[in-house]
Amino acid sequence: MDSKYLDVNGISTHYHESGQGETVLLIHGSGPGVTAMANWKFIIPKLSENFHVYAPDIVGFGYTERPENVEFGIDTWTDHLINFIEKIGEKRVHIIGNSLGGALALHVANKRPDLVGKMVLMGAAGLPFTMTYGLDKVWGYEPSIENMKKLLEIFAYNQDFATDDLAKLRYEASIQQGLQEEFSKMFAEPRQEKLNQLALPEEEIKKINHQVLMIHGREDIVVPYKETSLRFLELLPNSELHIFSKCGHWTQIEKKDEFAQLCENFLLRN
Repeated sequence: MDSKYLDVNGISTHYHESGQGETVLLIHGSGPGVTAMANWKFIIPKLSENFHVYAPDIVGFGYTERPENVEFGIDTWTDHLINFIEKIGEKRVHIIGNSLGGALALHVANKRPDLVGKMVLMGAAGLPFTMTYGLDKVWGYEPSIENMKKLLEIFAYNQDFATDDLAKLRYEASIQQGLQEEFSKMFAEPRQEKLNQLALPEEEIKKINHQVLMIHGREDIVVPYKETSLRFLELLPNSELHIFSKCGHWTQIEKKDEFAQLCENFLLRN
């Protein structure tokens, strides 16, 4: 899979591209040291067997440029993704969004429904819920390998996935010059307010007519499924929900084969 850069409205945007077929855009979450590759490394090879996959680092994250004059938040991220879709020349893309990425998928579909085909929302934010212990720890991260290991233990139900190697990889990504300072500002206290700002009003969610699949881990202690995915199921007119037991916030890692198969079946279904 190719690692590339693209000028998106003056922002040097890092992304991965792989495969052929209908286009699928993968949107990562908001954890420290997150990149498109860290989120989707198991999923890109599987999906690229049947789809043309793009996985960008959202502005402010990963290896995409962090312009000094930009205020990072839901509008900036949504517009960056819309501009990315237009820049790669796609009239319409399917979107798979993880956590923050799920909220962004909804905002893109709300703002530019013409650009979106089907959506998969995985452990998605986008509705108000009470700040969890897990999310507070994620957004309150202070860089160290030890702290990163603790976060991995929060993300995954199966602790075998919280490896020292992954902790080191994510830690090193989190200490790029200027990145932690930006991350701290993005998700500074009051964090409940920052979380509320990611939400799309329920009346707007009800108007989204796209086919949507929600996927959630039952043991997710970062984004609780009862307050998000179950409510999305009630609000979104053309939606369905799959919940994995013995799974945390990382269904795309803990249940990678099943997750990829669910997405593929859903996106290929007429």
